Amino acid sequence: MDNRFLTWTCLTLVIIGAINWGLIGFFQFDLVAAIFGGMSAWVSRIIYALIGLAGLYALSFYARMDDNRVIGRDS
Repeated sequence: MDNRFLTWTCLTLVIIGAINWGLIGFFQFDLVAAIFGGMSAWVSRIIYALIGLAGLYALSFYARMDDNRVIGRDS
């Protein structure tokens, strides 16, 4: 798997998670649960887990910031 693909995918999932948390905070509306059938639905749980894993992977962006390779741009 290309590192750039993984990075962009995780970044997209983190943004989706951030938007979802913003909607929860401002409007008490969980978009993921609304689309996929509630927080206890197995599809929603998989999406929440993927977003959580993407957030953990995004922590590695801090280590790569010094190398100017934040978004998988290997130089």
